[in-house]
Amino acid sequence: MVESLSSFQLGIDLDAKPSKAQAEALRAALDGASADQDRDDHFVTRDGMTFAGTHLIIDLWGASRLDDLEHVEEALRQAVEAARATLLHVHLHHFTPNGGISGVAVLAESHISIHTWPERAYAALDVFMCGSADPQKAIPVLDRFFNPARIEVDELRRGRVK
Repeated sequence: MVESLSSFQLGIDLDAKPSKAQAEALRAALDGASADQDRDDHFVTRDGMTFAGTHLIIDLWGASRLDDLEHVEEALRQAVEAARATLLHVHLHHFTPNGGISGVAVLAESHISIHTWPERAYAALDVFMCGSADPQKAIPVLDRFFNPARIEVDELRRGRVK
């Protein structure tokens, strides 16, 4: 029900076949992606699959120092460095003293976002990177900085071409 409601809200009919023009545009994009391997679009080819980048959904449970703005910023900076990504900007918002923090490290390769609930010792992070950056390398840094009792990680490959 939720899937069809979301599709309805977006104006997408999942049961409809694409128009001839849409099908041709998709075919041309896919053909161009595989034919032009020398372009520098930062897509990744791994395990026989070509895709835009790796997106990690990370949950930290039983974590500490989630209300410490400077600590969170340093954790993001070191996670970026460990992943061999290029930091462009960090923007964090502290909701109240001793309250949650939300923010993002904007990268040339995409982003790391964080949202913390210190009252629940929980943090949600999205780590999305393309090119040669390795988002998996951010996980030990987050573990070291926040000392969670449990880390859950889901990995998505975004923009899959083949």
